Amino acid sequence: MQMFKFLNLIKFKAFELEEAKKWFPIAAALVGMIYTGSKALQYLPISIYTIFKNLTIILIAYGDVLYFGAHITRLLLVSFGLIVLSSVIAGWADVSEALLDTTLVGYFWMAANCLTSAAFVLYMRKRIKLTNFRDFDTVYYNNLLSIPLLVIPSLLLEDWSVENLDKVFPSDIRQRMIYAMIFSGASAFVMSYASAWCVRTTSSTTYSMVGALNKLPVAASGIIFFGDQATFANITAILVGFIAGLVYSYAKTTSNKKNDNGDVVVIDGRNNQDNNNNIEMEHKIHNNNNNNNNN
Repeated sequence: MQMFKFLNLIKFKAFELEEAKKWFPIAAALVGMIYTGSKALQYLPISIYTIFKNLTIILIAYGDVLYFGAHITRLLLVSFGLIVLSSVIAGWADVSEALLDTTLVGYFWMAANCLTSAAFVLYMRKRIKLTNFRDFDTVYYNNLLSIPLLVIPSLLLEDWSVENLDKVFPSDIRQRMIYAMIFSGASAFVMSYASAWCVRTTSSTTYSMVGALNKLPVAASGIIFFGDQATFANITAILVGFIAGLVYSYAKTTSNKKNDNGDVVVIDGRNNQDNNNNIEMEHKIHNNNNNNNNN
């Protein structure tokens, strides 16, 4: 990013210690989300993991109500239920067995992952609104502050001996692995920018819903292009998932319109003025402090 900034290809704010202190909990939540997700996958099958990740959408939606004055309609709740149902249908064969065989440790890490995921998305959106961060600002601080949180524990807890490095990076495929890591890093940069843009311009709930829906084209392409087995369960799951996306889009489009029957809004946060006023006041204080520093 610094190289792109030097070449005037992108622009982002210079590093400020006070901003870094305020942004650090977001980076910590990001690292926690990645770590708890990997730990949960050690104990839970992907089907169970996906169901709980989709349930996190409801948690984030309630956070939007609580902190940003959003409101949830019946159609939105229906779309949340459909996306969860889609993941249940897709993994039902594994779910029926895994619910009994899985240890409590796996559910602990899954619960921690749900909480850190919600905290990351909600708090990031709040800080973006308070600081007027643009997308590259968000990407810069997220990645920069995550480095020490990842590198220091890795140096302290993992085996960095020559023997282990040779085992992890075999000489016959080492070059390909390095290319794959570079490609993965570049893809992660694009994903980080897209995530920041989505959270800033839409809502935390929409960002999470898109994250759940983007698995559907991947599943469909696996059946169409890569020879994955097409079963009644996975075809039905994909169809239900796409219906969930259509219902969500329609619900968001019509959520601000008055329903003649008076039964649209189920959970309404628009009257939660205390939180909104606090955010606006903190925003003003932050801007005043920046102006004083500039003077």
